Amino acid sequence: MKKLALKIDVDTWRGTREGVPRLMEALKRHDAGATFLFSLGPDHTGRAIKRVFRPGFLSKVSRTSVVEHYGIRTLLYGTVLPGPDIGRREAALLRGVRDAGFEVGIHCWDHIKWQDYVAGKDAAWTRAEMHKAARRFREIFGEEARTHGAAGWQINDAALAYQQELGMRYASDGRGSHPFQPLDAAGRPLGVPQLPTTLPTLDELIGLDGLSNDNVHERLLQLTEAETATGHVYTLHAELEGMRLMEVFERLLAGWKRQGYQLVSCADLFDSQDLAKLPSGRVVMGEIPGRSGTLALQA
Repeated sequence: MKKLALKIDVDTWRGTREGVPRLMEALKRHDAGATFLFSLGPDHTGRAIKRVFRPGFLSKVSRTSVVEHYGIRTLLYGTVLPGPDIGRREAALLRGVRDAGFEVGIHCWDHIKWQDYVAGKDAAWTRAEMHKAARRFREIFGEEARTHGAAGWQINDAALAYQQELGMRYASDGRGSHPFQPLDAAGRPLGVPQLPTTLPTLDELIGLDGLSNDNVHERLLQLTEAETATGHVYTLHAELEGMRLMEVFERLLAGWKRQGYQLVSCADLFDSQDLAKLPSGRVVMGEIPGRSGTLALQA
């Protein structure tokens, strides 16, 4: 049966406490699996204001109604308001996600700090941030994290290498077309296998080419009509699909089931791959339509 993995990035405190429970209910209604990746430290969403100077950022914000999706209070955390510690406040909720049968993993410690700086940081800085997230994950769940999905699809080679040291089985840190084994600059295997996100996200599509909340699901379903040998990974956000875009997400779930997809966690998709035949390649930074700045891409 062809598989489509649902990867859920949880960026904020509000997304954790409001979006995550709603997504769990929707997934159960559709008999769907998923992987929840949590931000485990402080919510400093307000510090993203500096991105206003990035090319394309303002146009993306105007298309996707950031204030509506995130809320005024969230957009003040880390500036006017102190950033709440998500993992400390919501430990019981996070354990409940795992206990409900969903895969859980690490998104980051501090979402804004990681997304804005990791691409240019050294190994010491990178390992320190990942260590904080891994330690908090262990405190909450009583076990080591087995997967990682980088905030904002931002990564560097030090992070890829450290995932293997942390005992992870695989990661989903970038965008691409099929699972692969990352390589370092010398062509040697680096870290754990990657399951890149293969489909565009809602916020990359809405507002472009006549796409709206009412019809954006049709574009995504067009992209999944043709079967692929290695399946798909769709990244959604607790702050979007888990809240104001829930109806869009449910239309997608129903459409994918009509297309014959089994909706699974990233771990289930990973376990279905033939690792002996996994291709290799570099992770590089580049641009994609609908998103400002650069992000990690499968070369």
